Amino acid sequence: MQPLAGYSRTQIVLHWSAFALVSQQYLFKDAISSAWERASEGVEVAFDPLVLGHVVGGALVLGLAIWRLVLRARRGVPPQSGSSSQKTLAKVVHLGLYALMFLMPISGSVAWFGGVEAAASGHNVMKVILLAFIALHVAGALYHQFVLRDGILTRMRRPQD
Repeated sequence: MQPLAGYSRTQIVLHWSAFALVSQQYLFKDAISSAWERASEGVEVAFDPLVLGHVVGGALVLGLAIWRLVLRARRGVPPQSGSSSQKTLAKVVHLGLYALMFLMPISGSVAWFGGVEAAASGHNVMKVILLAFIALHVAGALYHQFVLRDGILTRMRRPQD
């Protein structure tokens, strides 16, 4: 079987959709943070569409991560380029990103719906770790594109099928 040259249209759409959802989770997190503080103090929290958006956005991130992994298992992905240490780092970063796309919605749900302070604390710690993994992911993509010049960004813009 020939190795894949690129990603499918669905894989690309899911990648950029996950990016957009995670971005909006960071941009509009203040509403849920404020609501969590009020609820922790025993104050009743009124309906806020931004809070609902954060909760639904988290569920969608989890759903997209599941869908992406199913597609990855069924279709596969293009082979990685670079040295063995670069490939190992890429695997670690991707594993971390997927793990966090699972753990953050779960911890956020346990915190929000279960009122579990430890889950909220873990969610906040993972928020910082996720940003670090995203920075590594972007840095790696730019390194491949502009230093190695292997066209890696093209694979995430133009579908193979």
